[in-house]
Amino acid sequence: MNIKNLYMTLIKIGDFFKPLSLLFARLIVAYGFYEPAMNKWSGIENVAQWFGSIGIPFPLLNAYMAATTEITGVVLLTLGLFTRAISIPLIVVMVVAIVTVHLPNGFSAGDNGFEIPLYYMLFLFIFFANGAGRFSLDRLIFGEKN
Repeated sequence: MNIKNLYMTLIKIGDFFKPLSLLFARLIVAYGFYEPAMNKWSGIENVAQWFGSIGIPFPLLNAYMAATTEITGVVLLTLGLFTRAISIPLIVVMVVAIVTVHLPNGFSAGDNGFEIPLYYMLFLFIFFANGAGRFSLDRLIFGEKN
């Protein structure tokens, strides 16, 4: 078997696993947003106060917007519904988190750096570009092929 045939075989195997990889990635990212979203909702006033202390304008409004975006993201990513659409505001939430909290700490997750939010942004960009995959309501409702 030559290198081209071997590589073409790897492409076919990868294509076979693409729907599962998108499903698992969606579920893991949704799970990752769940606890921060619930923490925000359980103490929205504290979140608003903290947002104000780090210079985020309109802290109460932004606390509600972040919490709403995150919990909506949990539901929609889990279901694979409006996946491309919800990825955009979730990316914005991650950009704000990086700029306001994580960037001064450098890259490393161990130092509360921007590593983890960057990974979330990368996955969200993948969902935006590729959709939710075969195992999703997007495919069932909209016939989205991916």
